[in-house]
Amino acid sequence: MTFQRIVIALLVLIVAGLGAIGYFEWRMAVQVRTLKAFVEGYVFNDAVMACEQSKSSTPFKWNGGKSTSVIGLNSVKLDKYNVSASYTLVADGVYCDYDPIKRKAEIGSSFLERE
Repeated sequence: MTFQRIVIALLVLIVAGLGAIGYFEWRMAVQVRTLKAFVEGYVFNDAVMACEQSKSSTPFKWNGGKSTSVIGLNSVKLDKYNVSASYTLVADGVYCDYDPIKRKAEIGSSFLERE
């Protein structure tokens, strides 16, 4: 009888622990989405301006473009210590990656051709 009570108590603790982990995971995901939305909103105007002013054989026209979309904020881990962030916009099939740290835009005509 004592063994059964111990097993049931451990099972209840495990279920409660998994529930707490799920709750904290959900809370962190909400905070990360909020932070990402804030950063994307903060970077958007700078990205559009830098992409339109970037020198390229393929012009990037966000304002006046027929088909525009925001891919969003992406990050690539270059090595153990460095993470490279980019904010990607697409206007009429022309991709523009904006680096918010360097404040530099790079334009490419195809998603597959980009580095």
